[in-house]
Amino acid sequence: MATAIKQDIAGEAARMQQVLAAQKASFTAAMPESLAVRRDRIDRAIALLVDHAEDFAKAVSEDFGHRSREQTLMTDIMPSVSALKHAKKHLANWARGEKRKPTFPLGLLGAKAEVMYQPKGVVGIVSPWNFPIGMVFVPMAGILAAGNRAMIKPSEFTENVSTLMARLVPDYFDESEMAVFTGDAEVGIAFSKLAFDHLIFTGATSVGRHIMRAAADNLVPVTLELGGKSPTFIGRSANKDLAGQRVAMGKLMNAGQICLAPDYLLVPDDQEAAVIDGVAKGAAALYPTLLANDDYTSVVNTRNYDRLQSYLADARDKGAEVIEVNPGNEDFASSNGHKMPLHIVRGATDEMRVMQEEIFGPILPVRTYRTIDDAIDYVNAHDRPLGLYYFGQDRSEEERVLTRTISGGVTVNDVLFHNAMEDLPFGGVGPSGMGNYHGVDGFRTFSHARAVYRQPKFDVAGLAGFKPPYGKATEKTLARELKK
Repeated sequence: MATAIKQDIAGEAARMQQVLAAQKASFTAAMPESLAVRRDRIDRAIALLVDHAEDFAKAVSEDFGHRSREQTLMTDIMPSVSALKHAKKHLANWARGEKRKPTFPLGLLGAKAEVMYQPKGVVGIVSPWNFPIGMVFVPMAGILAAGNRAMIKPSEFTENVSTLMARLVPDYFDESEMAVFTGDAEVGIAFSKLAFDHLIFTGATSVGRHIMRAAADNLVPVTLELGGKSPTFIGRSANKDLAGQRVAMGKLMNAGQICLAPDYLLVPDDQEAAVIDGVAKGAAALYPTLLANDDYTSVVNTRNYDRLQSYLADARDKGAEVIEVNPGNEDFASSNGHKMPLHIVRGATDEMRVMQEEIFGPILPVRTYRTIDDAIDYVNAHDRPLGLYYFGQDRSEEERVLTRTISGGVTVNDVLFHNAMEDLPFGGVGPSGMGNYHGVDGFRTFSHARAVYRQPKFDVAGLAGFKPPYGKATEKTLARELKK
């Protein structure tokens, strides 16, 4: 059996190599990729998503144990379609390139300089399970707009979605344009070792390190969209009820299985009770019940459910107060599924796993601070996060938080929303990722910025004294350029 599995993996690896070679050959033969061809591919990607939106929603729910149709349409399909439409609308402007100024005085002599944006070739996409459609087709907007081909390895944890995607893509794209490969982690490892022209990975930081090592062997440039612990600052001037509602929405969307979910709260020590009460009230307003509530998502599988429960047990053992927000007083212990209510962890410390690991579920640790600088120092003592959130009306304090911390992105007086802005770059920094996409930034990530210089008819090198034998012109140039 083991030999047969190894042979299957070897066979799939060989097929991936063949498709990569075919895509690269097709790309080279078609150069340059016209804007009309790029628009057509974007249109076909939109059609795939719109035509099969309901099919994708059903597949996601089957994979999760339950996720509402509306959530998948709002958080996977709609952002993908919006990103693709945005790219199509702005493609001609993005692809125009940029004029640059030649070094003085070459411009006066007729020299010209510009940056041309060329497609890189074939882009590999390794996508996660939490938003299994959006994390393929949102970056796909930049990939297709830039004129690239694409190979996709979706997550094995959302098997129904991956199977559906693999079945549907050939109906809209030739294999030389876009191809999907399903399979377990071994297939993913083989996929990440391919000599792509660019590779984008979305997922856990620990896996991102392996992806980067695999890509390094072929010197493949990578975009890593990872995660980490996105902090939420609650300032003393914040409206606690409003902040509570918005934190609850961001923490409970997709049951907290979002790389940008508010991971923990930093609250003034004299306002902790009011903040916790605001979050609890916000959660109850959104989800008065949970078990039979179609709007509330299940934890994706037993492995992740058990992981989250172990975090809670660890926090209790180390002295935290764990507050279960269960407005309907439902019996979760007797349920057969993996739905899980919000748990607020009061008194969280760095010794607890909830403050060491990205939570990725409906658990919200709370830490207190005396001064905003204490909270800033705490964030700066840890890995730079993917997202950072600040609630408050004190503009001076807001500015202090924004200028003295570093994160991938920021939303002020809400959570998550900076990611929804198609014209803002999305990406991490340090352990939360590298590179970014969305809008023009995605187009440029998946393009090669090619420098082009056009020399005038004059003997520029001779006039500047760059050509031997060196003499007066050389000395004049050196004297001019080497001044303090």
